[in-house]
Amino acid sequence: MKNLLKKIDYNNIPHHVAIIMDGNGRWAEKRGKIRTFGHENAIQSVRDTIIVVKKLRISYITLYAFSSENWNRPKKEIDNLMHFIHLNLTSSLEEIHDNNVKIIFIGEIEKFSYLIQKKLIYFRNKTKHNTSGTLILALSYGGREEILRATKNIAEKIHIGRFSLKDVNYSSFQNHLYTKDIPDVDLIIRTSGEQRISNFLLWQSAYAEFYFTNVLWPDFRKKDFYEAIINYQKRKRRFGTVENN
Repeated sequence: MKNLLKKIDYNNIPHHVAIIMDGNGRWAEKRGKIRTFGHENAIQSVRDTIIVVKKLRISYITLYAFSSENWNRPKKEIDNLMHFIHLNLTSSLEEIHDNNVKIIFIGEIEKFSYLIQKKLIYFRNKTKHNTSGTLILALSYGGREEILRATKNIAEKIHIGRFSLKDVNYSSFQNHLYTKDIPDVDLIIRTSGEQRISNFLLWQSAYAEFYFTNVLWPDFRKKDFYEAIINYQKRKRRFGTVENN
């Protein structure tokens, strides 16, 4: 671990890292357990992630916790997962608060039960003055849905005369996204070996760097996060321009 830390350039830390936390189900199935067992054992991975965020002073970390497509999974799996979230949400978010990390949420959280929504709003308000980084939990989130929602909101404003077509630009469109006050993503990490974006932060990741690892999310630890950062720091980010010689 110490050798990895020595390789990190603390002057080139990504401002915003997003993680597609993939592989919980496969991790459980390898052990002959139901898929929810993988979600239960992923908590330590989140803890390690928060530790790295604090240590490296990463300003924003977004975790893809539950996608809009996840609602299409078998009802029993969803019921088990909702039960798990309800039981563990308070202790998990309290621990993040204890690390002085702000917690916010993006996605259609209104699709969750009233009790889960109440807890989410409580911790959003409780942690709003924390200063050791911001954790964005993507819950019932889909990138296409977010863009469509923003488009409809703008169209409605144009329809009622609060907006005109000349007002629509990159900045005004971005102000209608869930992430309107959050910078674009610098680095997206996906665990489990899959190499796709899966409808995650489509607008915000236009110039993000991608890092794919075969590690299943419940096995993802601090060293895996550090390796992703080191790999990121080897990239030359040109944002569509030509590098000057």
